[in-house]
Amino acid sequence: MPLTRRHFIRKLAVATLALAASALRMPTALAFWKAEEFAPGTLDATLAKLVPQQAITNSDQITLTIPQIAENGAVVPVSVSTTLAEVKSISLLVEKNPVPLAIRFELSPDVEATVSARIKMAETANVIALVETANGYFRTKAQVKVTIGGCGG
Repeated sequence: MPLTRRHFIRKLAVATLALAASALRMPTALAFWKAEEFAPGTLDATLAKLVPQQAITNSDQITLTIPQIAENGAVVPVSVSTTLAEVKSISLLVEKNPVPLAIRFELSPDVEATVSARIKMAETANVIALVETANGYFRTKAQVKVTIGGCGG
């Protein structure tokens, strides 16, 4: 059976779509849930779980970008970047939340140590960015005033 123009165009379209779909396939981000880290409790108890028996140093090499006043505590944009070397993880903790650990990013050494997210805040509190490196733990903090909303709505 000879190949007609209609069959050729159909096969070309299918091959083009298959090639485009494979080229545009997004890389997968692997995530897993460590429920013990996200347990309700106090800030001190959560820090004790995250940083067992090590000192936490305040650092000016961590940039915490967060609004000083959050109009809606249910959606507070935050970003953290650092120039510290060999970053293993970046965690965000909210001092007065029922579950202080808001989010934790475990990073590969091959990626830039910059993360962004939206967190919930129950009330006006300090937000702490905790950075784990090969040389220890470092932090910076900022106070955010929540005007309405919060975790409870």
